Amino acid sequence: MLKELMRYPIIQAPMAGGASTPKLAASVSNAGGLGFLAAGYKNAEEMKEEIEQTRQLTERPFGVNVFVPGNEAADENILSGYREKIEKEAESVGAEIGKADSDDDDWGNKLHVLKEAGVAVVSFTFGCPTEHVIRELQDVGSLIAVTVTNLQEAKKAAGAGADVLCVQGFEAGGHRASFDNRTEDDYGLLVLIRMIKAELDLPIIAAGGLMHGKDIAAVLEAGATAAQLGTAFLRCPESGASPVHKAALGNPRFTKTAVTRAFSGRRARGLVNHFLTEYDSVAPVAYPYVHHMTKQMRKAAGQKNNPELMALWAGQGYKLSRELPASELVELLVDELN
Repeated sequence: MLKELMRYPIIQAPMAGGASTPKLAASVSNAGGLGFLAAGYKNAEEMKEEIEQTRQLTERPFGVNVFVPGNEAADENILSGYREKIEKEAESVGAEIGKADSDDDDWGNKLHVLKEAGVAVVSFTFGCPTEHVIRELQDVGSLIAVTVTNLQEAKKAAGAGADVLCVQGFEAGGHRASFDNRTEDDYGLLVLIRMIKAELDLPIIAAGGLMHGKDIAAVLEAGATAAQLGTAFLRCPESGASPVHKAALGNPRFTKTAVTRAFSGRRARGLVNHFLTEYDSVAPVAYPYVHHMTKQMRKAAGQKNNPELMALWAGQGYKLSRELPASELVELLVDELN
């Protein structure tokens, strides 16, 4: 069923925080891939508006990704200590450290909208929904994908009734999709695909550091049904990533990526900059509390053209990113794949 949704086995990854847009999703879907919207950090009404905008731009299928809320507690003293450490960075760009809040990312309202919208694919990150939630969305025609980072998570998703597993290797940019916010055993994408294929018979979307058609060919050979690319689409004009973020991907100042909790309290891979270097070792395990604390600082840094205080999410293959319209990138990837 997944194969029927696209002409080519190319999926544009949902990238929360602004990079994923209706224009990007529609362009990829129109070019024969599968575009995705990212509902993370948006409320249900904003998500609904983006679904409607995308439907005005394409008649092709597309997907929506939703964050599964956790119930993580945070130590107020540790959060206060982190605030004291990073306040001067926010002040340097005229911002304040935000309140260390927690929320469910408008979970219930988003599920209601998705049940009414009946989009082609709904994918989940940071956890696995209940069997009841999955069944309700399947009943309105949505294919359900759950993002996993190890075999245990894959088995849980399969047991809950997921149609597809989005398998995220350690190479991936942005947040680790782990169900639990903890230090984990990290796996490269090809190894993880083979581990899961050996025990489960579900279609796999492969995600993690894929930038070239030959990368797509490799994961298909390993047993994936399709490849999901995020960083590869960041520099497309349809991407909503900030100009500072796009420029950083090609800036020789940035030479590597690393996984850090510094910006959000959850492990995520981005370009190594000043903030990551200074605060990675002291960042608390506290999501989304830290995300809300650093949000205004990151936004102000982008407005002031300061990449050193931004979360410059990027996969390990970021140096291979190409500045092309999304439709042309899909065509190029297909040519490289064949």
